[in-house]
Amino acid sequence: MGAHLERVPKATLRAHIVERLRLAILAGDIPPGAPLVETALSERFDVSRGPLREALRQLIEEGLVVTVPYTGTRVAELSVEDVQEIYSLRTVLETFAFEQVWPRRDDRFRAELRRRNEALIATIDAGDDRASILTELEFHGLVYEASGHRLLQRAWHGLRGRLQLYWAAHHRAHGRRGPKRDSHDSYIKAAFGTDFEAMKAEIADHMRRGMETTEKFLRTRPDLSGKPKRRANS
Repeated sequence: MGAHLERVPKATLRAHIVERLRLAILAGDIPPGAPLVETALSERFDVSRGPLREALRQLIEEGLVVTVPYTGTRVAELSVEDVQEIYSLRTVLETFAFEQVWPRRDDRFRAELRRRNEALIATIDAGDDRASILTELEFHGLVYEASGHRLLQRAWHGLRGRLQLYWAAHHRAHGRRGPKRDSHDSYIKAAFGTDFEAMKAEIADHMRRGMETTEKFLRTRPDLSGKPKRRANS
């Protein structure tokens, strides 16, 4: 008698589809702005449309995928206008997050921030671009987690998808597998220090550098951002 094969749990199947779609998007196999047609994706990934639809809903929540009225579902597009708005919002949010945790930073917080930076560096050294994007998100996400502020955490979660998309495109354009190894050294130094004003200045500078490099890349890619595009509703 042949071995009994258990049905893959629905949640596990959805997570598997999400992972495959996310990988295809971040690798550029499904480019920004590309339509996501359920029938075509169902055939491409050899899955039924039910869990595929659930996976798309999760990616919409993450910000990697958007729904456009009268047009359908597509990969989120890259625009200069969006980059400017996201990085300006990140500056405000991350400053506020550090303001919440500043008096409560302890050895555990510092050790975890250092650990996450080491994990990021390890993915950079391994040349794993996708993993470096996720570990950089985890690095910046610590202060939001430590804040205990649920609305703030929700706002951060809403930005993560677009940041993944921007970073992936930027890394591919420059032939890199993640950010520079020392890109967070001054950030960590300020986060471990005692001067909150210095931390605020570092956050502003860190975000400005990220915005400028991403914006410069987008302006050199007319197919992605030749001009600010009309914002889609997610």
